Order: sequence, then structure tokens, then C-alpha cells
Amino acid sequence: MATTSTTGSTLLQPLSNAVQLPIDQVNFVVCQLFALLAAVWFRTYLHSSKTSSFIRHVVATLLGLYLALFCFGWYALHFLVQTGISYCIMIIIGVENMHKYCFVFALGYLIVCQITRVYIFDYGQYSADFSGPMMIITQKITSLAYEIHDGMFRQDEELTPSQRELAVRRRPSLLEYLSYNCNFMGVLAGPLCSYKDYITFIEGRSYHAATPPGDNGREDRHDGRTEPSPNAAVTQKLLVCGLSLLFHLTISNTLPVEYNIDEHFQATASWPTKVIYLYVSLLAARPKYYFAWTLADAINNAAGFGFRGYDRNGEARWDLISNLRIRQIEMSTSFKMFLDNWNIQTALWLKRVCYERASLSPTIQTFVLSAIWHGVYPGYYLTFLTGVVMTLAARAIRNNIRHYFIEPPQLKFLYDVITWMATQIAISYTVVPFVLLSIKPSFKFYSSWYYCLHIVAILVLLLLPAKNTQRGRSTHENVQPSRSKRSDERENSLGQNSCSTTNSVCSQNQEIASRHPSLKQ
Repeated sequence: MATTSTTGSTLLQPLSNAVQLPIDQVNFVVCQLFALLAAVWFRTYLHSSKTSSFIRHVVATLLGLYLALFCFGWYALHFLVQTGISYCIMIIIGVENMHKYCFVFALGYLIVCQITRVYIFDYGQYSADFSGPMMIITQKITSLAYEIHDGMFRQDEELTPSQRELAVRRRPSLLEYLSYNCNFMGVLAGPLCSYKDYITFIEGRSYHAATPPGDNGREDRHDGRTEPSPNAAVTQKLLVCGLSLLFHLTISNTLPVEYNIDEHFQATASWPTKVIYLYVSLLAARPKYYFAWTLADAINNAAGFGFRGYDRNGEARWDLISNLRIRQIEMSTSFKMFLDNWNIQTALWLKRVCYERASLSPTIQTFVLSAIWHGVYPGYYLTFLTGVVMTLAARAIRNNIRHYFIEPPQLKFLYDVITWMATQIAISYTVVPFVLLSIKPSFKFYSSWYYCLHIVAILVLLLLPAKNTQRGRSTHENVQPSRSKRSDERENSLGQNSCSTTNSVCSQNQEIASRHPSLKQ
């Protein structure tokens, strides 16, 4: 019987007992399914053509706060406290420095909440992970703070193309701020979206903003098409959710990651068996993320949010705020490819608030910020520190040897097979501490592997020559202080790119091309 306590509603306790799952997990899934139905209602009856932006903001916010209270009870007050104080900082502190204060406060408040949850409440009667939604709110608070700083203080010529496209030219109202951070579509599981994209959706401008250029290269806003329906995309994503949940409930529990450090397994298993089980156990750990992130994406799409334009075949794309690409993840042939397609919106956040703005060791700084943001379990830090070494080593190998295997196709295929196997094992090896959480079992796992991949990665970095990558110079150019600018420019709506956080070969032009192609600043 599922007897885990929760600070949220106990209305679904009978269902929790019936399915033998903790009540907080049942509350989360039921609330997300309710949000899905609410999203359909929101798009149908509160469409931007039928009601005002004010009403859409109010309803989205109130529904979001209700879902938060249902899932987390009084813990949901943390969402309002973090959002409210951040808004006060944004209003009181000038645009020159408010992004720094918002960043320090939002991340600091998140860390305090994570410490209390892990080291106080988790060892007592409470189990609800209220810090999960706060992680998304922290991303939104800090992203918007930097976007306002870029739009209202820095000169356009100082900004990278992506920063210029995302820059916000006026401070949001309190209602807009609350709606952006606590709307029902993303309050429980995200994903992160840009402020401009959200406001454009609420105001009903997302379809026109995302309409692609015509054949003559100029924008064709209507192109004879009605507003696209998200039904097909939502149905497809719900199917993925169902399969992921089924896999998680039936197979994942039979392949625990913890078995990698079982003493009998370590003593009796051959090396091929250890390698295969490592890969399979981490593969089985991913469907729960596929379920949660894909369902969150489907909820936003059902509300009409997430339209990105049309592809070359004229098909509507609903991946503006998608958080993962499962096929690319499972077929990754490099660390870069895996990171490009896993937790995409978090990778973009790290890139925009840290990697692009760091003047020293951006890759290391980005991994450190990622570890801090994820939580206070030691396993997180061990994973991300290992990830730094693995990423740099993978980049060095790719830069030094890949060009030898481009031709002929048979050689390229062999190279892809070998790099796929190496990447999947390296990823699995790296993230084991992330799953185990504690430091002792994590070191027990690495010691059972004799730290072999750590040693290989370090040798690669020492022996292979470093080659300059194509990290845009514009990231760190023109860093002189700028004068405050007028904020009466009209805001435009934009989407997001799919560049990796930790890879320095991201092209700024690719980022803009992947956003709404018809928009011009």
C-alpha cells in the first residue's frame, strides 16, 4: 500500500493505494492530465480572438496556482515568494544591475529550498519535490532578467544575434510576470520558454509571427492557410507518453541502476556483461523523463502554444519549446549530439545566461551552474565534474580524427557505429552518480570500473593537440559599459534554437534561422 505522506491534497489517496504509487506522484500525473484538458478548453473558449489578453493571463495564472496548491500544499507559497521578491528586485534595482541581483536571489532561494527538502523534510514525513517547479521558475526569472538588461540597457551592437532577438524592451506588469512564471501549462514541469514567445502566444500573435517567408523571400503572413491545429502533434506526443509510462512501470524497475554496484554482480559478472548492463540500466532510467517532458510539451501545444512555423513540406511544426528529441538521443554518436537533444530548454538557458557571457572557462562555469541548479545531492556534482572532462575529451577526439572518416561511406558508417557505442557507454558512465545521488555508492561504482573512462579522457586531453573551435567572437566582444536605452520599442515574438549548452561550435546564425524566420528586429 502506498502510504507516503504529502503536503498536497490527499483526495486521490484511494487511487494512490490502488496503483501502488506514492500520493505525490499520483497528484502530479492527475494534475498534468487535468492541465491537458484545461489547455484544450483554454484554446477553444479563451482563444485570443474571443477574449482579452488580461483574461487569458488571469485564468492561466489562477489555474496554475491551483494546481501547485493541489500538488504541494503550503509549499506552493515558495513559488509566489520567489516570484514576488524577484519582481520587486526587477522594479527597484536599475536595469544596469538588476539581472545580477535577480540571478543571485532566485538561485540562492532555490538552493535554500533544495537543502531543506533534501536534508530536513525528505528524512521526515514529506516526499513532495516542490523544488522541481522552482527550478523552472528560477530559469524563467533569470532568463527574463537578462533579456530585460539586454533590451533596456545594452546597445544593440553589443549583443549577439540571439540576445538581440530575445531582448525585452519594457518591464512586464505584475500580472504578466506571474502569468509567465506560474501559468498552468508549465508550473509543474515546464518547459522553459522565452518571455517574448509566451506574451506573443497570450496576445494571439504566434501564428502570424511564425508564418514563413514566401517564395520571393518576403514574409507571407497568411499564405492562404487557416490557423494550424495542434491536435495531430498532441496526439502523437500523448502516444509517446503512454509508451514511455508503460516502459517505466513494467521494465525500468526490473533493471535498477543500483545493481551496477551490487557486490555479487561486481564479483561475478564479466566485463562485457558489466558494460551491457550499464548501458541497459541507464537506458531504462530515461523513459520517466520522456514521459514528463513530452506530456508537458503536449499540454502547451494543446493550449495553442509551441507553434514554430512550417517545414519545407508545408507541415506545421509544434516543437518551439520541446525539451527532447528521443530518436536523436538514443542514436547519438557524440556527446554534443546527446547534449543537443536532451533537456533542450535547460541547455539553452545555461547557454544564454552563462556560456555566452562567461569570460573565463565557459564550459566549466556552465557545468558548475548546471550542478548547482539541479540540487545539492553530491552525485549531481560528481556527474557534472565528470561531464566537463568527458565533453572536452569528446570534443578533442572529434576535432582531431573525424575528418579522416568522412569518405568513403562504408568508413563513415563504421565510424558512426563505433562512436555510437562509445558515446552511449560514456554517457551512461557519466550519469550513474546522478541517479545514485550519494557520494559513497558513486565512488564505489567508479572504483569498480577502475576510473577507466576518467583516465582515458585525461590522457586524450594531454596527448591530442587542442584545436580552436568556432565559438562566436561576438559573445565576448564589446563588453564596455553601455548607456541606458529607451524602452518604447515594440516587442516581437521569437522562438528558440537547439544549440548545445556546452559546445562552443554553436552558430548564432543557426539559432536565428531555427526561430521564427519571418521576424526582423
